[in-house]
Amino acid sequence: MLLGRHPWRQNPALPAIKASTFQLQRPPRPNPSLHFAVASREPRSPAAEEMGKPKQYWLLKTEPGEWSWDDQAASDGGVAKWDGVKNKQAQKNLKSMRLRDLCLFYHSGAKARRVVGVVEVAREWYEDDGGGGGGGGDGAVDVRTVGEMRRRVELAELKGDGALKGFALLRQPRLSVVPVAEDVWERICELGGGYEGDGRDAGDGDGDGEGEG
Repeated sequence: MLLGRHPWRQNPALPAIKASTFQLQRPPRPNPSLHFAVASREPRSPAAEEMGKPKQYWLLKTEPGEWSWDDQAASDGGVAKWDGVKNKQAQKNLKSMRLRDLCLFYHSGAKARRVVGVVEVAREWYEDDGGGGGGGGDGAVDVRTVGEMRRRVELAELKGDGALKGFALLRQPRLSVVPVAEDVWERICELGGGYEGDGRDAGDGDGDGEGEG
């Protein structure tokens, strides 16, 4: 039998076959959300992790007779090791610091209790076995000079400001490494007229004519 000469006819003895049975099926379209979900499982680089974290703020206390703002500013590249912290809570705060966190540089002691400048974290916590005294558990962070306060902010002024009532410096006066909430940071910077390097230097005729030594 030659198929080309006669149209194909279904055998009436067989069940009817629907035409849709022979339709070609299109391949499924890729799901963008599934692709995103798979891609999001890829590990992020440390740099990307840091970029996603909010900046933290701190206050570092030092007695000017041991390490002053002038010492910090005169250090090599403005970078110095912040070590010698023995208090466990203060050490925990140091360990919580992240790269480029900002810190208020605070002079403590009987004669000078004031915020004098700002530094930033240049190296996160590391074990410090090379001198400085203390046992093997001691560690440090490195901080870099950012700029001096345009007007130094005295402790008495901090105590008298109603917006700073809950500030940890006032609640725990013996703590040498103090966390600073963002609103507290902004208020202290406002009291001090900002600091050199905060991006507001141009056109700010305040200068640093403070006259205290």
